[in-house]
Amino acid sequence: MGTRRRNLIRLGLGLLVLIVISGHGIGVWHLPLLERLEQFTYDTRVNLTLPQQHPQQIVIIDIDEASLAEQGQWPWSRERLAMLMDVLFEQHELQLLGIDVVFAERDESAGLRALERAVQDRPLLAQALQTLAPQLDRDRRFAEALSERPVVLGYYFETAHPDRMQPPVGTLPAPLSLLLPPGVTTGMLSVPRPNRYGANLPLLQDSAAGGGFFDNPSLDNDGVYRRVPTLQRYDGEIYAGLSLAMLHTLLGQPPVELVMPDDGGQRQLEALRLGPFDIPVDQRGNVLVPWYGPPGTFEYIAASDVLEQRLEPGTLDGAIALLGTSAPGLLDLRATPVHHVFPGVEVHASLLAGILEQRLHHRPAYTTGAEFLKLLAIAGLMLLLIGRLPALWMMGATALLVAGVTALNLLAWQTYWVLPLAPALTLVFGLFLMDSAWGYFVESRRKQAIKRVFGHYVPPELVEEMSEDASQSFAMEGESREMTVLFSDVCGFTTISEKLPAREVRQLINDFLTPMTGVIHEHRGTIDKYIGDAIMAFWGAPLRDPAHASHAVDAALGMYAQLPALNQAFRERGWPELDIGIGLSTGEMTVGNMGSAFRMAYTVMGDAVNVGARLEALTRRYQRPILVSPATVAAAQEHVFREVDRVQVKGREEAVTVYEPLGRRAKLDEATLTALERYHQALADYRDGNHQAARSALESLLEAEPDNPLYALHLERARNTG
Repeated sequence: MGTRRRNLIRLGLGLLVLIVISGHGIGVWHLPLLERLEQFTYDTRVNLTLPQQHPQQIVIIDIDEASLAEQGQWPWSRERLAMLMDVLFEQHELQLLGIDVVFAERDESAGLRALERAVQDRPLLAQALQTLAPQLDRDRRFAEALSERPVVLGYYFETAHPDRMQPPVGTLPAPLSLLLPPGVTTGMLSVPRPNRYGANLPLLQDSAAGGGFFDNPSLDNDGVYRRVPTLQRYDGEIYAGLSLAMLHTLLGQPPVELVMPDDGGQRQLEALRLGPFDIPVDQRGNVLVPWYGPPGTFEYIAASDVLEQRLEPGTLDGAIALLGTSAPGLLDLRATPVHHVFPGVEVHASLLAGILEQRLHHRPAYTTGAEFLKLLAIAGLMLLLIGRLPALWMMGATALLVAGVTALNLLAWQTYWVLPLAPALTLVFGLFLMDSAWGYFVESRRKQAIKRVFGHYVPPELVEEMSEDASQSFAMEGESREMTVLFSDVCGFTTISEKLPAREVRQLINDFLTPMTGVIHEHRGTIDKYIGDAIMAFWGAPLRDPAHASHAVDAALGMYAQLPALNQAFRERGWPELDIGIGLSTGEMTVGNMGSAFRMAYTVMGDAVNVGARLEALTRRYQRPILVSPATVAAAQEHVFREVDRVQVKGREEAVTVYEPLGRRAKLDEATLTALERYHQALADYRDGNHQAARSALESLLEAEPDNPLYALHLERARNTG
């Protein structure tokens, strides 16, 4: 596939991502996942910018659990509610009270209706009852307590199915007086249009200063209160929500102006203007609730404390109060962005406070066009960078773009302008993932080529690492590198194989080589070849490995550590136990694809390779499982080694010092290190001619470790020399 074609495909995929996301952003279609992501980002912005304080003039008179326990279960008698009104307005002189409760039924607790029925045929008693009736009519007593006081009652609208719709209950307050733009009628508004209401008794509503609905037909699809309607239309008239109705009453009930700019002959509702206050709304009349904090941010005063007059007189002078409930049993709890259990009365308090402080977020209609232009700009920038930057640079550019988009969004949020965030972030990540996926599938060809070339020589783990490393090229031609080679052989295997049937010999070899190979692979080694029971492996190619010597030593120790469990399994099957010898050598080696025209192999050659093979053969002579060269000791600084001897290796004129690894320094105990130091000092004394000191030290070491053949070998030499 040519470069031009690849770029065109990338561009086409990017445009497809743009079309899908921008179509959602401008409302052509709706993607539920993006809607949910936008709700999440909105809630996150709300919680990050909560002021945690509110206007002190707004308080909540709370019908809480303590009040119910002290005053009795709800509903309370209208007499008790009348007393509550008297205390609030006579002892505290409230500026305004909104009641987030509906009183749709008569209070029959005094039994007045029963008495009227009982005396209807007894004129004298009926006349006496007429005298007492005003004292027993608790609804009238409550109405008198509401009369001529700035109290706004609550009620609700609902949209019921025609087949199950019940008659309306109670009476509605007076509809709003509106100032409409020229040529606009209430029928042109897109506000909710319920078909039923549940309102207060006519006596109570007529006595109150106003009324406002507290239902919310504008819940998001996840059931969370983010916006509430300010207006609803019923029977051709417009009615206000509770918070708006309270403000309307507070200002003396002026007309509400509907702000509906003329947009090419079309008008959409954008704001409500009430006195000095502007309330930005969407075309359906919904306003975003300006949250102030978690439940309890506003001051809550228990209703029972008011009734029992436990507040100092004048405490609430000039306050704007809402009467509602936080008691779970009264079912006025809502899910909101700031908490999943939030008292409904505090929702109204938050909205009223936001209106009074003009702290209202809004999303004007023209943000749709701005959002589309923003998505186009993001897509253009991303598509310009895609294919031109390396993967890490592209990742950094994507992170910067995400940070920039988020920062600009938060800046707009601080000015109360709500811009969508999820579509832009999804577009950035979508284009980045598209580019990453494209790169992955293109790069997979390169990976397959590496696997075809090196799959026969390199363990799968290293092949995968090679294919992920685009910065290296892996050639098959010979090159010289410092590497470490390992030779392993089973001691006396010829004798063992003669005692077992061929089928069992094959199984034994397979069961032996499999775990040994696993250890080599675990420590990043490359298997060169198997020669019967022998293994040849190396470290440092095809991937360069600065720690090749340490990895090789770890592998040798790990192979020897596998033997006890392996031999246990062999004994259970009736097979002989195995012992191995391992030789390690480090040095310059030639590595590459070598062989003949008939067969090639990726292998190593050189003098250091020969030394490794010789060291493996010496393990039987010195009865040590692992022997390494001095170059390996110098390269594997993390390990501790014990000198074995100085030997003349075939092909070398000078003697070579041979060592055995004891393990990583950090894992050896102090006693082992002390014994090793004494042993090396004994060898130094022997070579310096201090044979008596050498004999004394070696005798002490052999007494502590009588099975160590090295101590015995060097002690015999010291005795024979001395």
